This record gives sequence, structure tokens and C-alpha cells, in this order.
Amino acid sequence: KQVLTSLHWYLVYDDGLICNTTCNIAHKIVFAHARRRVRQMSKTKGNTESRGFQSIPVVDISQLLNGDANQRQAVAEQIGQAAREVGFFQIINHGIIASTRDGLKQAAKEFFDRPVDYKMQHFIGLSSNHRGYVPQGEEAPDPKKKDLKEAFDVAMELPESDPDVGPHNPLLGPNPWPGISGFRERVEAYYDATYHVGRSLMAAFAVALDLPEDRFLRYVTKPPSQLRLIHYPYDPTVVDAEGIGAHTDYECFTLLLPTTPGLEVMNGDGDWIPVPFIEDALVVNIGDMLEIWTNGTYVATSHRVRKIPEERYSFPLFFACDYHTEVKPLPEFVARDGQAHYQPLKAGEHLFAQTVHTFQYLQKRLERGEISLPKGSLDAGSLGQHGRQKTAGRAAM
Repeated sequence: KQVLTSLHWYLVYDDGLICNTTCNIAHKIVFAHARRRVRQMSKTKGNTESRGFQSIPVVDISQLLNGDANQRQAVAEQIGQAAREVGFFQIINHGIIASTRDGLKQAAKEFFDRPVDYKMQHFIGLSSNHRGYVPQGEEAPDPKKKDLKEAFDVAMELPESDPDVGPHNPLLGPNPWPGISGFRERVEAYYDATYHVGRSLMAAFAVALDLPEDRFLRYVTKPPSQLRLIHYPYDPTVVDAEGIGAHTDYECFTLLLPTTPGLEVMNGDGDWIPVPFIEDALVVNIGDMLEIWTNGTYVATSHRVRKIPEERYSFPLFFACDYHTEVKPLPEFVARDGQAHYQPLKAGEHLFAQTVHTFQYLQKRLERGEISLPKGSLDAGSLGQHGRQKTAGRAAM
């Protein structure tokens, strides 16, 4: 372990080149040019670091939650450094007590242990606001590979009578709670605690950029922030395969409660870096919206999950801004960089479009003409390190 100033860094060595030994020489030349191009792009977007990181920082946020103004500022600066240089970090002393975390894990186990027929009664395709059970193979962030997991998705509970619930907000509304004793109470307890931590982080992201604490939070009133209960079943046949394919997260940022190792992060050189598992820590990563708002100062880092034989669970909460928020580079960063590197988009429309690209039931609705993609929606993988690799690869051709 190496300590840099007040940040703790766990060293992780490179797990291999982006091209393996079977790549031909032409591919290697293209990727070499692409990597150099990514470094140049990172520098032009307000960061002199290449983001070729080899480690994931860990930040103690106890003083962000309970400290005075100076202490909160100090923690915010650590968070800002991690967001600029890596786009991923882990937080400890976050205040989410063990009983709340354990309650969530037990609720997930009780649901996923039920027969498939029971779980399919809560199939996400039966909902009007993208909530419920996701069976294996239903979603595929990488269209070439099916995910080997199952999940149960919930978000902020809003009644049908809420004025913001309806076709104009296709991701808001009530959750389809299963009739398992205590399931809703345990899941909501974790959701509320983690959402509170997320609001504190949102303020810190702004302070680290010398912006007012509410610069981003003013757009967070009824966000479609989704909590996923993800289950990887035991599979003795697995040697080394992807569970969740490579992707960026579509929202502002993500707070992940993992239970085992397996998460990998793409650095600015296109290499995959393992995220060390730290008991009780939450893993935080920058999403598409913060990348756009900051004109690339913060990067939506691409990541993936390795499939291992052991059964395990994972619990990401995707912290979003309000559905109709227009997200575009803030004037401060456009002035600094000389131009906006991103076109404006509507946060909810971007989230919905990326979700349609990923879920089979939504693809089928799209084919039947029951839904449509928002005008000007981006293709999957257009932002973050994946997007930069694509752009760099095209420039190198």
C-alpha cells in the first residue's frame, strides 16, 4: 500500500495489454496510436494527467458527513482529485451501519432463492417505469455478450398520483414490491441511507471544482436514482468470463456495495485495472452526466465485472439528476477549455435511451413501435473511456 498526501492508494498491477499475443501487428499499431490520442484528449479536457492510473484511491468521508467547513473542504479536495485522475474511488466511514447493509443482503438472498416462476411475476417487462426482476440474459451492455446475472431493480418510491409520474417521466413511479416479509423495509432503509450519502458526495463534487455546494444538487429533487440488487449464481463451469460487460454508467455517479472482488476499471491507456475488495467500503465511480457538466474534467470511467464460480451479490445505487434536467458543459469549463466538448442533452432522455439500448424487452417494444428513442440520443458506449478509445481509434486509422 502506498500513501499519497491524505489519500490511501492500494497498488494494483496491470493485468495485461489491451491486445493479447494473438493480435496481429496492424492491430497493435492502431491501439498504440489510440493510446497516444487518448492521452492528448485527456490533456485538452482540463487535466494534465494521462489517467493511466494503476491504483484506486480510498477516501475517508467521515468528516465530509460530520465535520466543519474546513474539514468538509479537505475531503472534497480528495474526492475531486480522485474524480479527475481516476474517475473511480472507494469511500470508508460512510455512516451506513452494518445492520442496514446486512438487511439489504438478506432481503436479496430471500428473493433470489425463490423459484424462477415466482420471480418472473415481478418481471421488469411488466412494469411501466422500468422496475422489477431482470432474469439472466435480459440485459447486455455489450451487445455481443449476454450478462450472466439476475437482478431486482427499484428506485425512489413515488405514488401514481404524484404529478411527476406518467408517460412524460417513464422512469418514475412506484416499485413492484414482492410479498416477502420485511423485503420492502430493508431495501428502503438501505436506499434512503445511501441516497443521503450520495447527496453529500454531489455537494463535494461541486466544492472540489470551486463551485457552490448546490451547483449540482439543485437538479436533484425527484431523480430516477436506481438501486439494483444483483445476484451472480454459483457456476462451477466458469473459469474466466464477463458477468457485466464493459460500460459507463449513465447517471451522475454510482455508489456500489460489493460483496467480493471482480470489478475492473479501464484506465486512460485502455488497460483493465482490478478494484481491490475492501470490506464495508463503497465503490464510487463518475457517470456520464458529471463528465458532460464538467466538460470532461471528471471522466465516466468504463468498467466491467469478471464472472467467477462463487455465488455473490452486488448492490449499485445510480445517483441521477431530475429527469428533465438539461445537462451541458458549465460555462466555467467552456471558458477554460475554449469550447464545449459535448452537446447538451436531457438527463432522463439519455438514461432512458441507454436503457433501451441495453434491455431486450425495451428493444422489442421499440421494434413494435410502442416506444421511441429520444431525438438525438447517443449510442451505447459513446462517453467515458470507451468513447475516447473509439474516437482515438478512428483518428488513428
